[in-house]
Amino acid sequence: MKFRAYIVEDSPTIRENLIETLQELALVDPVGVAETEYEGKQWLAQNEGYWDLAIVDLFLKEGSGLNILEACRRRRPGQKMIVLSNHATNDVRWRCAQLGADAVFDKSTEIDALVDYCVRERNKVETRH
Repeated sequence: MKFRAYIVEDSPTIRENLIETLQELALVDPVGVAETEYEGKQWLAQNEGYWDLAIVDLFLKEGSGLNILEACRRRRPGQKMIVLSNHATNDVRWRCAQLGADAVFDKSTEIDALVDYCVRERNKVETRH
């Protein structure tokens, strides 16, 4: 059983490094990427059965990751919405939780915690199947 992640990140360098890290350390299968709010919301809505985890940056080329969180509030049980941002202040964490984020990680200091989170969630998915 693959643990499938969709990534909304507008920096190609960060996106590529994140995908490589998650594949190698957390055995996550990237199923797609987006650079804008519109692309992210559209793909997640049209492919609701094909992702287990969405990793969303807040500040995108166009739009906001906050709107993606809000659009995915009624996702399937077990699907996780993660925010990965350089702006993971307490206020931002609180707002993301209000909009349905399952976790918020800082890009510069919490990548290891993100990997650990992904491993735990992947293990939950594997034990259900």
